[in-house]
Formats: sequence, C-alpha cells, structure tokens
Amino acid sequence: MSEALNVPTMADYLAKGETPEILFWVGCSGSFDDRAKKITKAIVRILNHVGIKFAILGMEESCTGDPAKRAGNEFLFQMQAMQNITVMNGYNIKKIVTGCPHCFNTIKNEYPELGGKYEIVHHTQLVQELIDQGKLKVNGGTFKGKKITFHDPCYLGRANEVYEAPREVIQKLDVELAEMKRSRAKGLCCGAGGAQMFKESEKGSKEVNNERAEEALSLNPDVIAVGCPFCNTMMTDGVKHFNKEDKVKVLDVAELIAQANDL
Repeated sequence: MSEALNVPTMADYLAKGETPEILFWVGCSGSFDDRAKKITKAIVRILNHVGIKFAILGMEESCTGDPAKRAGNEFLFQMQAMQNITVMNGYNIKKIVTGCPHCFNTIKNEYPELGGKYEIVHHTQLVQELIDQGKLKVNGGTFKGKKITFHDPCYLGRANEVYEAPREVIQKLDVELAEMKRSRAKGLCCGAGGAQMFKESEKGSKEVNNERAEEALSLNPDVIAVGCPFCNTMMTDGVKHFNKEDKVKVLDVAELIAQANDL
C-alpha cells in the first residue's frame, strides 16, 4: 500500500492559482459510509498513482439531490442541485469523475437544464481510459485466475448504457468473468435504487438484494464486483444472508485494481 493519500481541495488549487484536470465527486456514501470510504480511497490511490491532477470540493460538496428527486421532492432536489452548480461553476469545473452511479446520472442528465454542464465519467470509465492510454499498468495480482461476476448498477447500466468499461477493466486482471443471466440491459436492481436505500421495504416474499445475491452466488464466484456504493451495501448484505461472506467477497472495481496492483 502507498503512503498517506494526497487529496487536495478545489480551494487549495485556487489558492495556488492553479486548476486541476478533474474534479473527484466523492458523494454522500463515499464520504460518510465506512465501507464506501474504502472505495473512495481506492479511487484516490489510482489517481495518485497515475499522477492525475485532481481535487475534491471537500466541505463545499453537498448531496446531488438524487434521493430527494427519486422520492418525489423536486423542490428539495432543485435546491440541492443549484447549490452544487453554483459552487462548481464558481470554480469553472469542466470534467468530473465519481464512484457513484447515482451522482453520475444526476449530474450528467439532470444538472444541464439547471445550468450545470460538465463532462462526467464513472470511475470505471476513467480507469479503462487510463489503461488504454498506457498510463495505468494492470496485473491480476491475487485475483489472477479467480472467477468474478459483475453486477450492473442500474444508473450506470440501463440508465446510461455503460456496460463495457467495468467489464474490460475486470478482464485486465486475467480472471474468469462469469455473467449472471440477468446482466447488462436485463440486469436486476440490487434493491437500493430510487431512494429505496433509505426506507423500509414493502411487504413481499423476498428481499430484492437477496434475490440478486442468490443469482450471483449460483455462479460460485470468488468475487462479486460492483461499481456503486449502494450496490456494494446491498450485495454484501445479500451474501451475509446466505452465510457466504467467508467465501465470496464483494468488491468495487476500483478496489480490485488498487489491491491487484498493491496501490
């Protein structure tokens, strides 16, 4: 593992009269959830490793408003969105990377009509780009030869048709990529989308995340790879439900790359 992480803020760059290449949008989950913080650190390690000049907003970053909008509170969404857009436009932000498909989808598709027009990429897209450009060398490390299945996040896959980037990155680890029957455009939600993460589930015969975890576990994978902090939580809970946490790991694509390359 590398030494201390270098995570400058936009304010730090402004004070030096410089501009970073890219803003890393951390998101609420990546900032406050203990499990998701590990994903955030993995992304930072990759950015530091390749020498990209990046910054975060730090205390100036607020929720994108995705949960409020999905739950039907358009007024709160617009308040949150406008606050963020004002801050980002003030820093003249051009390009953003985020580890959260919910933030990715909201900033990409819903901020433009409110005056927030940015190029935004999911972290798996950026990693694929870095590998293709030869800036990031990847080896399988401890994952070489292992069986990995990838769960498509709804807001990355069906909502924005990003299917290949995470898969291409995973395959660079020299692993066996096993596909679930419901994948890509036919992928099944983890159960947390549409603000469901923050409410009790309705009555039914089975939890959605257990249904999805069961499908993934039927492939007997060593790792269930995800690209979303919400999916990570739901799939982890699903694996625990079937008492398989000792045999099957749930890891973000960024964590796979960082761990395999000892970043």
